[in-house]
Amino acid sequence: MLAVILLAAKPLAADPVPVRRSQGTFHGFLELKTLEGGTLAIGDLVQVAHGNRVTSRLTFRFRDGSLDDETAVFSQRKVFQLISDHHIQHGPSFPKPLDMFVDAATGQITSRDKDGKTTQDHLDLAPDICNGLPLTLLMNLDPKAAPTRLSMVAPTSKPRLIHVVVAPESEDPLSIGGVRHKATNYRIKIELGGIAGVVAPIVGKQPSDIHIWILEGTAPAFIREEGQRYDGGPIWLIEQISPAFSH
Repeated sequence: MLAVILLAAKPLAADPVPVRRSQGTFHGFLELKTLEGGTLAIGDLVQVAHGNRVTSRLTFRFRDGSLDDETAVFSQRKVFQLISDHHIQHGPSFPKPLDMFVDAATGQITSRDKDGKTTQDHLDLAPDICNGLPLTLLMNLDPKAAPTRLSMVAPTSKPRLIHVVVAPESEDPLSIGGVRHKATNYRIKIELGGIAGVVAPIVGKQPSDIHIWILEGTAPAFIREEGQRYDGGPIWLIEQISPAFSH
């Protein structure tokens, strides 16, 4: 057991994701739902590109007044590299409010609690840190390539560095406007690492895997996400929605 713990505590290698498709400016409309299909929140994904610097903001406004708002700034020179990430969650849908800012260049992590108290931590961050970037990175992965390991700052009471492993799992059929397609189902597995990574599955605290479906091609498209939005939370679905005109 000791040997397993020591092995798990070793640093894990990570892989930067090359820029295969430069990111541009767009506005997407999303819906967040329960597994049973009930609508919880309506979302906006707004991305603005200025040369090799891109700002991507994903905002979900819940029917119960809760908010899930994440803004990631990254560069896209040869490989994708996070500059900063600011993630906010509060309201009845989130048992523990979150307000965490990651400065990827300095490793400074700034957190604010529900009372407004600010704490700062420092982590040695690798260039592959992926907070706020999974969807962008999936648009640039080769579905035939080997699994990709990336690092991420986990928003725990004391921020810690974890790893995620992204791998294509299957090709699933779907229909868009009556036209048949296949989407790649990517599984994102969270590796806690260290002693926590060994103990978590035993005590039932291993985070659930996240699944994201991407329609491949010269211009890949997001289709669906299935996973938790916070540690220990329920599995929710995210899908695109179309505007409906009132008559």
